[in-house]
Amino acid sequence: MAACLRIVRMLMAAGLIFAGVNGNGMFAAASADPIHSNGGSSEPAAKPAKRGVIVIDDFGSDMKGTKEMMELPFHVTVAVMPFLPTSKRDAEWAHKVGHEVIVHMPMEPLKGRKSWLGPGAIMTSMSDEEIRKRVNEAIDAVPFAVGMNNHMGSKATGDERVMTIVLEVCRERGLFFLDSKTNYRSVVPVLAAKMGVKTVDNHMFFDDIATQAHISKQVRLFQKHLRENDLTVAIGHVGDSGKQTAAVLLRHYPDLAKEAQFVPLANVATVHAKNGN
Repeated sequence: MAACLRIVRMLMAAGLIFAGVNGNGMFAAASADPIHSNGGSSEPAAKPAKRGVIVIDDFGSDMKGTKEMMELPFHVTVAVMPFLPTSKRDAEWAHKVGHEVIVHMPMEPLKGRKSWLGPGAIMTSMSDEEIRKRVNEAIDAVPFAVGMNNHMGSKATGDERVMTIVLEVCRERGLFFLDSKTNYRSVVPVLAAKMGVKTVDNHMFFDDIATQAHISKQVRLFQKHLRENDLTVAIGHVGDSGKQTAAVLLRHYPDLAKEAQFVPLANVATVHAKNGN
């Protein structure tokens, strides 16, 4: 036994075993592969410094792709439309599986069918009081919401009066605002900066054309944007393209994760300088 202990001590000194035991009470061998042993360091591999956010719009009606999006094994922000049959369920489901929840607020567009808006939409013809009431009710209808973005809204997001009220309510309720950029003349950046409201801008859509070829092209563009910028936000949807978008994101995620960390919007929303930058 003494001879065995002397041999063990010699092997330990040579770094060939470490002073631990396995489940059988035997000494465990050290890694013979210095590459995979991480040089003896307990530090995890460095994560990419750049950040990406994937937002999925239009939850609330049990549309195609809802289950597939909820089950994605990486972080997404779930934008839930208020006052719909599964609004509450989808918000609670997303929260339970660890996804961030925001209110997908219906707002008046410049073009498009009003039937696409859904209930409780913000129209530019409404009084200040009605707008405030609808925004508060929408927040109440979506449990666990930490932010808001616009559903459609190309007309409303260009209206200073309307967006002042929307942003005031967000500030009062502690929500940030994601400008989906359906109107590139949106007044949100300048107003939010003046009002001290945290905001973030969308940079692109995955599925504005609902074909697998287009979605795949947009995901490759997203990867390029991640590589070249500190922050990239992109929006997809449940609905006609929902299952396709989820499948393409799942397939490309290992490559996307090499470019950036994927985080909640709350991690990147900020009060911008008063020039809107």
